[in-house]
Amino acid sequence: MSAAAPIAEQIRTRLGECSPAERKVARVLLANWPAAGFETVATLAERATVSAPTVLRLVTRLGYRGFPDFQAALRTELDERNASPLSLFTTPGDDADAQSGLLQRASTAFVTAIGRTLAELPQHDLDRAIELLADPKRRITLAGGRFTQLFAQYLGLHLMQLRDDVRFLPDRDVERTAALAALGRRDVLVVFDYRRYEPDKVAMAQLVQEHGGRVILFTDTWLSPVAAHAEVVLPSQVTSPSPYDSLAPTLAVTETVIAGVLNSLGDQGHQRMQEREDIAKTLGLY
Repeated sequence: MSAAAPIAEQIRTRLGECSPAERKVARVLLANWPAAGFETVATLAERATVSAPTVLRLVTRLGYRGFPDFQAALRTELDERNASPLSLFTTPGDDADAQSGLLQRASTAFVTAIGRTLAELPQHDLDRAIELLADPKRRITLAGGRFTQLFAQYLGLHLMQLRDDVRFLPDRDVERTAALAALGRRDVLVVFDYRRYEPDKVAMAQLVQEHGGRVILFTDTWLSPVAAHAEVVLPSQVTSPSPYDSLAPTLAVTETVIAGVLNSLGDQGHQRMQEREDIAKTLGLY
């Protein structure tokens, strides 16, 4: 795991290294992240039913010198997590300076971000995402945000060519409410949520989890709060040559998932594609 990994992801990744008592603390932290990280050592210990030294051992295991150091790192991370394009904007120099080397900066930023994203993508989460999305017994519902709705649609349109029971969460309130109320144990909610996270996504994910469904989250490296309710978390780097977060790595992850689902479905997926192709031709759509 990269040293730049978000703290919550560090905790998730290193759960297997922790003692049973330390895992209790880790789960208390993750269940109410990031607010739980700002509680006192005594409060965390009480909530996890462990001793205060156990809390300190966990943060030391994560590489922090003590609890104040852990909380300082968390504050810094939250500043980054809550950043907006406006807060990241810096006034450029004259036009010539601003454009000089733009292609090189863009190439470096995008190649590095995509490479790191795919190198650090948790294999278990990727495998589980493919397994859930390829399972014909499960119904897939996709939801995105202000910009990421495009990615929800992109993934959903590909899945619709490969399998049945794929839909987008409706925009209108009554339809959205009805769709969410109907989600149950066979449902998978796919959520795209990136910094300046949207509160409704957390409520949706929690509802699905409570109803026994599964949640797949596409997010950035700071992790959307939806992660607390997600079975699968697929984080992406967002580095770009502008104040706007890049979603190029997200597209790379999305297309990797599509390739995995196609491989998993095999002949069945090919047959579904052929059926839809034939219908589209009959209707004169292609």
